[in-house]
Amino acid sequence: MNALVNTNFNFLNQKSKYTGKVRDVYNINDQLLVMIVSDRISAFDVVLPKGIPYKGQVLNQIAAKFLDETADICPNWKIATPDPMVTIGHNCKPFAVEMIIRGYLTGSSWRNYKNGERQICGIKLEDGMQEHQRFENPIITPTTKAEQGEHDMDISRDEILAKRIVSEEDYLILEKYTYQLFQRGSEIANKHGLILVDTKYEFGKKDGKIYLIDEIHTPDSSRYFYADGYEERFKNNEPQKQLSKEFLREWLMVNGFQGLKNQTLPELTDDFVTQISDRYIELYENITAEKFMRQNTNDLIDRIYNNTENFLQNYYKQN
Repeated sequence: MNALVNTNFNFLNQKSKYTGKVRDVYNINDQLLVMIVSDRISAFDVVLPKGIPYKGQVLNQIAAKFLDETADICPNWKIATPDPMVTIGHNCKPFAVEMIIRGYLTGSSWRNYKNGERQICGIKLEDGMQEHQRFENPIITPTTKAEQGEHDMDISRDEILAKRIVSEEDYLILEKYTYQLFQRGSEIANKHGLILVDTKYEFGKKDGKIYLIDEIHTPDSSRYFYADGYEERFKNNEPQKQLSKEFLREWLMVNGFQGLKNQTLPELTDDFVTQISDRYIELYENITAEKFMRQNTNDLIDRIYNNTENFLQNYYKQN
């Protein structure tokens, strides 16, 4: 099984390339973005040294499916998915915040709460809460959109407006879309026996119009619990059975790594890489209720280039 770790393409009308932790994004004539979802995997803002076979295909196909299934809520950037690992869409100017929405006290929010914090992004939390407890209503806990190599930082709604990072008019729209998208995602997850615990959305603007951009409801941007047995596990203060990248973070922490200075990454064995790949495929099949079709990975680079270049040539012929 080959894994796609790096790309270095030169597409029709290409102007620049941006390499993120997971995605390689090609600017096509300042009009389109070609987003290639690699098999890279990151945790604690560190890209791990081995790629995870099929991870990019899983992420891209989940995001494409949910972009289609939420297009009635808000416009999104997607135009086409010419390859299982590629989405092509509108080139929008991103807002400098990520909209994180949480339905449960878990993950980093629980770790901070356990350490005595009673406020997240200006939102006060009551005493006596338990890990994985459901909030009465979902809460939005935005973060700054970090520059490459920097950490995202929590920020409150009031700070965003006071610093004019986003105008109040636009921020109200981002809030509305965030709540509505989370509600839709929760309904879809519930149909398939899952709980959408928390997720993040990114938005951008083009020609005065706000678009949902990047990924949506994938295991890299979201956390899912299995609904069956949630209440019993919660009452017994037991770990929840979950589908997300949290199991990887927990494995790294057990092995002494949290992305801190002077910490050494533990070795990712081939067996553990296969386990991670299987977990991503498991989430795909659970959240989409569809069988995952493993694409041939023997000629990944040629396949991606040819599918993408053919789409771009046809697109510019028609436009």
